[in-house]
Amino acid sequence: MHRDSKPSVDIVDFADCYGDAFARLNIEWLEEYFVVEPVDHEVLSNPRRHIIEPGGAILYACIKGQAVGTVALKYSGAGVFELTKMAVTARCQGMGIGRQLLRAALRRFHDLGGERLYLESNSSLATALALYESAGFRHETRPKRSEYARADVYMVYRPDTVASG
Repeated sequence: MHRDSKPSVDIVDFADCYGDAFARLNIEWLEEYFVVEPVDHEVLSNPRRHIIEPGGAILYACIKGQAVGTVALKYSGAGVFELTKMAVTARCQGMGIGRQLLRAALRRFHDLGGERLYLESNSSLATALALYESAGFRHETRPKRSEYARADVYMVYRPDTVASG
């Protein structure tokens, strides 16, 4: 698939029919840029228990019924969610799929009545950080130590800071 073409992408909820797509997409991405850490293995091995059942959500970006990207909203309690496990398969990067996933995740965060949304990332991921900033995420001081060794960036969603236009 050419990066210049804009395929028809459907954003859908987590479902068993997508098999191990959540783990597969995230492991592919993590192995490309970092390493799969113990906390990743735990969440990816049982996303229903770690994300869905506590009140979060997992979304897939699908092209012709095949999951090519994913993102999760992990519920932390008291209206707080973490935007996590966002990945797009390498052959589909650069097509705007990450932006579509992010927009859908933000809509779902609001639908779930979320009050605070944060993410953790890495300073080497300039494209991802620019995407998050364009959607209203702002860099803040981390309130507590991260579970992820790779995380050196902490951002909080501040929709009132998004430029209109």
